[in-house]
Amino acid sequence: MQKIRSSEITPQATYLSRRSFMKAFGTLVGGALVAAACAEGELETVATDPSGVPQTSGTTDELGEPLTSFQNVTNYNNYYEFSTNKEAVAPKAVDFVSSPWQVEVGGLVNKPGIYDLDALRRFDQEERIYRLRCVEGWSMVIPWLGFPLRRLLEEVEPTSAAKNVQFTALLDPEQMPGQNSGWLPWPYIEGLRLDEAMHDLTLLATGLYGQSLPPQNGSPVRLVVPWKYGFKSIKAIVRIDLVDYQPATLWMQSAPDEYGFFANVNPEVDHPRWSQASERRIGEGGRRETLMFNGYAEEVAGLYAGMDLEVNF
Repeated sequence: MQKIRSSEITPQATYLSRRSFMKAFGTLVGGALVAAACAEGELETVATDPSGVPQTSGTTDELGEPLTSFQNVTNYNNYYEFSTNKEAVAPKAVDFVSSPWQVEVGGLVNKPGIYDLDALRRFDQEERIYRLRCVEGWSMVIPWLGFPLRRLLEEVEPTSAAKNVQFTALLDPEQMPGQNSGWLPWPYIEGLRLDEAMHDLTLLATGLYGQSLPPQNGSPVRLVVPWKYGFKSIKAIVRIDLVDYQPATLWMQSAPDEYGFFANVNPEVDHPRWSQASERRIGEGGRRETLMFNGYAEEVAGLYAGMDLEVNF
C-alpha cells in the first residue's frame, strides 16, 4: 500500500466556490431530459471588466492560490486533436463547430439517453475552482462551470454489473487536423472507475471563467478530474458508456509504460522521461512542490486504500 505523508494531506476546507448559474426544470422522455423553458444557443457570458476578460465569482482556490489568467487558460492548451504545439491549438480550433451537439449515454444502464447541450445544462451549473496539472510538469488554476458527473450517471441508473465509465471524444479529422496523424489511435478514449466517476469532485464542465468553453479548452463538454493528470480530462465528449471492463484508453494504448489507467497525481512516481516532484504554474516564475493527488488527498485518498500506487499509476 502506498503511504500518504501527513504533509501531503490538504487541510479540510470548502473546495467549492459556488455560484448559481442557470436553473431550469425538465421532464424525462425516452431517458433524456427535455427542455421546459430555456433559450437555445450558448451559455450567457457574465459581466466583463474593462479589458474584456470574463469575470468569475472566485479569485483563488481552496488553498488560497490565485487563478491562472484567462489569457493563459485559453491560449496554452494540450489538445493533440488540433496540434501538439500548445500555443497553436487556439488558432487552429477557432472555427470548430460545437453546436448542435449530442452526448449519448448508454452501456450497462437502465435508462440510456441522448442529451443535447440544453439537456446537459439543465443540471445545476455551478462554479468550481480546480487545479489542473499536466504530466509534463505544468499546472493551472481554473474556474470551471459545470456539474458533478454523478448527477448524469444517477439519471441513467447504472446496473449492478457496471464497474467503469468509458468516455469517447469526437472523431472529425476535417475539424481536428491533428487526427489526420497516424501516431495516435483516434478517437480519444478515456476511462474512470465507477466510484471515481461518482465522486463529487468529478466534473462535466461546460464552461470556464463564466462563459461557454472555448473550442481550444474542450468545447462544448469535457471531463475535469482534478486529482488526476490533465490528460484524463477528455474533451469534446460525444459518448459515455457504463462498462464491466477497464477501458483501453488512448494513452494506455499508445505508451503503456508511461501512462496508466489511474493517472493520479503522485510526486513519488516519476514519468520515465521526467520527474513529477515539482511543477510550473503557468504565469509564475520558478517551480513549486507537487502535492499528492494534486492537493485533493483528503477528499480522494480513500478511493485507493490498500492499492499500490506505484503499480497502479
